[in-house]
Amino acid sequence: MCGITGWVAYERDLTLERAVLDAMTATQLCRGPDAGGVHLERHAALGHRRLAVIDIEGGVQPMAVEYDGRLLAALTYSGEVYNHRELRAELEAAGHRFRTRSDTEVVLHAYLEWGEQLAERLNGMFAFAIWDARSEELLLVRDRMGVKPLHYHPTPDGVVFGSEPKALLAHPSVRPVVDLDGLRELLALTRTPGLTPYRGIVEVRPGHVVRVRRDGISVRRYWALEAREHTQDLDTTIGTVRALLEDIVHRQLEADVPLCSLLSGGLDSSAVTALAARALAAAGAGPVRSFAVDFTGQTEHFHPDALRSTPDGPYAELLARHVGADHRVIELDSATLTDPARRLTTLRARDLPAGVGDLDTSLLLLFQGVRERSTVALSGESADELFGGYRWFHDPAAVNADDFPWASAIPGLGGPGAAPREHLLDQGLLGKLDLAGYRHARYREALAEVPHLPDADPFERRMREVGYLHLTRFVCVLLDRKDRMSMANGLEVRVPFCDHRLVQYVFNTPWSMKHFDGREKSLLRAAVRDLLPPEIADRVKSPYPTVQDPRYPELLRRELAAVAADPSSPVHALLDRRTLAEALAPAGDPQAFRLSADLALDLNAWLTEYQVALEL
Repeated sequence: MCGITGWVAYERDLTLERAVLDAMTATQLCRGPDAGGVHLERHAALGHRRLAVIDIEGGVQPMAVEYDGRLLAALTYSGEVYNHRELRAELEAAGHRFRTRSDTEVVLHAYLEWGEQLAERLNGMFAFAIWDARSEELLLVRDRMGVKPLHYHPTPDGVVFGSEPKALLAHPSVRPVVDLDGLRELLALTRTPGLTPYRGIVEVRPGHVVRVRRDGISVRRYWALEAREHTQDLDTTIGTVRALLEDIVHRQLEADVPLCSLLSGGLDSSAVTALAARALAAAGAGPVRSFAVDFTGQTEHFHPDALRSTPDGPYAELLARHVGADHRVIELDSATLTDPARRLTTLRARDLPAGVGDLDTSLLLLFQGVRERSTVALSGESADELFGGYRWFHDPAAVNADDFPWASAIPGLGGPGAAPREHLLDQGLLGKLDLAGYRHARYREALAEVPHLPDADPFERRMREVGYLHLTRFVCVLLDRKDRMSMANGLEVRVPFCDHRLVQYVFNTPWSMKHFDGREKSLLRAAVRDLLPPEIADRVKSPYPTVQDPRYPELLRRELAAVAADPSSPVHALLDRRTLAEALAPAGDPQAFRLSADLALDLNAWLTEYQVALEL
């Protein structure tokens, strides 16, 4: 995995702008700690930071192809293409010759052979830019599910692009401006494909190609979820899911560096770990490595709540023993999680305030621990969105609400009685934002995209909509989080459940099959039950853990009090003074303000660190 950036300008000579390109490329150092490089042409400048995973010596970037001393195309690439061996064979048969084993070179030659239609042929997670020197055009391509990030900012004579907003913000023409719509997008509990909170910075939508020419920018969708009739019976469907998972995990085990799995002890991560252990054993490659996160005293002092009925630790240990994994636990404490320096690190990783506190910090620190022993990790992310794992999939009120199904559940992440995370914001500002109205407009917009089968049963039709909303408006939030926290540590995280073949197949599987035994993720459970101990196969869904140490919210309140006492804190312009005073009062319950305190602290750090211009 890597970090990419670049600049196309048709009205200036970019060979004179090396300093700007170097500054943009330097922002991606965390994503690519192993090597860096640039490629400069008169109207195109490409930057790259490399995390070496396949063909350590040969896959240097940016990579170029020449013919008779003339440049044909240059590529800066981030990601992994899991079918690169098949594509290489096809290209060799067509006359292409390769000098490396890297998938990067396969992508470059695939462009020379198929043009922008190469996107349809790739199976993987990727974001890349190709400069075609023959036509002086730039191509930006992003994978189907948006596992890898890619952003761009149009300029009067071209475009600036990069893996993350920070690469674009290092360019002198791009300013961190956030208006009301940007703040709405940040706070509305959904993600609108293509949009970012920063004015002018555009996300390349998943499954899309962006082409930049002298006469402007065009966008083409090369993949989308489609409505297809599902004709297989239940047993065949279960077998198909299993066969797909076996092939996917096998493909995603390829690496020339140490590889591991992220193991929580839940169904999804346990399935991936068990499949990886079996594939490695068959190849004589030794035990799978696995890693889990835990909090000091979490298992001993665990208190069940509406979302989490059991602690993860014992289940992760059980699965590790079951498959013979080399298992390690990264244990964290409240003092580390509330360290302001850690908050700043997570902010710099995201380039935005998330307001989810220890959910981000603990993931960042987990990945830091994993990176000490592995460079690549497999994750169970996205199975809940695909197979219907969240409890709101099974709540008629949430399913039938005229809103995103998760909208009423996410505020509960702060625990019983917790105030909404925007609770501390100024009431006048909240009125202008009208977050409910904004979210509803985005909800109706998303519904209009859903592909349907004619004459579908009304309930199946609605569950298709619910699935689509999760796969296009919710999973992207979690994928972004996973990418930013892992790449901040130079760790590549692969996501088997985002393989487009599996996604398309399960999306079209009727809800009656996904829920055939009355439980969440019935289809997935049936497909992998024989690989797992019954305690894990039958375990109720438990989300990513959050610290339950009572000292944590108190430490948050102390940090918030320090910000409130500093008149220069920029977040004062966004907060309601009376509500803030209530949150900081000695009689106040710090747990009730946990989410809102985290958001306020994140906003303050963001406004300070990024010098954001708010135009509200």
